[in-house]
Amino acid sequence: MTRTVILHADDVGMCHGANVAYLDLFRAGRLDSGSVMVPCPWFPEIAAAARGDSTLDLGVHLTLTSEWPAYRWGPISTRSAASGLMDADGYFPPNVATLRATVKPDAARDEMRAQIDRALAMGIDATHLDTHMGAALAPEILPHTLALALEYRLPLLLPREIGSYLGVLKLGEVDRGLYAAAFAMMTEAGMPVIDRFAMTPNRDVSAESYRDIVVPAEEGLTFVSLHPNAPGDIEAITAAHPRQKPEWRIGEYERFGDGTMDAVIAAAGVKRCGFRALRDRWRR
Repeated sequence: MTRTVILHADDVGMCHGANVAYLDLFRAGRLDSGSVMVPCPWFPEIAAAARGDSTLDLGVHLTLTSEWPAYRWGPISTRSAASGLMDADGYFPPNVATLRATVKPDAARDEMRAQIDRALAMGIDATHLDTHMGAALAPEILPHTLALALEYRLPLLLPREIGSYLGVLKLGEVDRGLYAAAFAMMTEAGMPVIDRFAMTPNRDVSAESYRDIVVPAEEGLTFVSLHPNAPGDIEAITAAHPRQKPEWRIGEYERFGDGTMDAVIAAAGVKRCGFRALRDRWRR
């Protein structure tokens, strides 16, 4: 068994800079996949790019939260407050804890289905499902997320080593047994599975910092969640957030764009793959 990574761009479609970063890095061979936020303002731009380029490896970043104080989005399936999908201003809740306190699971299911269907209809040949801020993996919503992955035959980001994912998510109290059962269902269905999750360091964009996540210590398949952004609009989006700074997203775009991490990965003998090959193998 070998060490393999999926270098993945989250938040594609969130803003223009996220789209630019994904397209630049993927086309240069420095990313393996990305996932789109269908409810976001710049989703149509990335959908148009996908219609014109069948090589793009893009999944659906199932989106049920909206975290930026001055840059918001909401559900595409409903405007009913009874859904529990919206805050008082009509946008998705800002975090998963707030979502869990209000959401009606069936409404979340309908919203996620609407996002998948819109992505497909607008030209995204979806290769997988993953989730913004982990919201679609909250215990109340997880059964619907798993059912949609099986229905659409799309691999779902739910790592075998669930602690590697739950450790960075802020879901609140969860029963890890639910995830073990979901993982068993995925395995029984023959779905491709990820062994572990690693994510953007968030502050330090040095090559040494990234080496720790792109060169796994253990064998298997590691999903590396990145958040690259070209400069231009992310600076304004992050301005009102007390903890998020634009420099690390822009710095990440530059760090992976200059080929440094390609060299680090190759020197360590780590393999790379995308989701399209995994999805197609499963569907065959």
